[in-house]
Amino acid sequence: MTLQGPVVVAPEIPPVPPWAMMDAPAMTLMALGFFAAVAFVMWPLVRAIARRIEGKAGRPDPAMVAEMDELRVRMAELEQQQVRFHELEERLDFTERLLAQHREQPRLHP
Repeated sequence: MTLQGPVVVAPEIPPVPPWAMMDAPAMTLMALGFFAAVAFVMWPLVRAIARRIEGKAGRPDPAMVAEMDELRVRMAELEQQQVRFHELEERLDFTERLLAQHREQPRLHP
């Protein structure tokens, strides 16, 4: 036979957040450290965005400039060829119309 007494349940203690146990100077130091880290990380990003907005993103790569010049030359050549192509197309249309007219005219037999 065992004797058991009433079971006493201790009240549950809510967890204490870490910042509640820190003193004021430590919290101030941690806040300053956090903001310094954020500034250290964000400064280059903000500076790059500002340069992009101002249009001073830097000078283009010389290889890119050479490639762009080559593409401009090719575009000029293509435009010239396009003009020539349209001219040949008009000549072909004219020739087809002449041939069609020639077929429609009755031929005179001697």
